[in-house]
Amino acid sequence: MAEAMQRKSLDSPDETRTFDQGKAQVVSIGDFTVTRNTLEPGWRWSEHVKPIAGTDSCQVPHTGYVVSGRLKVSMDDGSEEEFAPGDAYVIPTGHDGWIVRDETCVVVDVSSEAAKRFAKEA
Repeated sequence: MAEAMQRKSLDSPDETRTFDQGKAQVVSIGDFTVTRNTLEPGWRWSEHVKPIAGTDSCQVPHTGYVVSGRLKVSMDDGSEEEFAPGDAYVIPTGHDGWIVRDETCVVVDVSSEAAKRFAKEA
């Protein structure tokens, strides 16, 4: 017997995590979890999520794509990358990130690990 299709909307998430200058909307279907992060101009992980996570840098791996806005990421080793609309990304643990310019950034993270842990206490 074939499995049935499933659908959930990020517009009606299972969970919404709010934090200063942003929010994470989380949807789970079976063992798959996806998060839409909306990050406002001025948002920076080390300022707005670090107090929640309680770690020196983000220890959550991310896999996803940028819908709108620009996100800059600096790894603990000093390497940096800027992500723009349409970019797919894989960001390992040990990083800081911030919004570039005065435009809201929306990213969709398809990493179940990120969905379970981003913007939550360590």
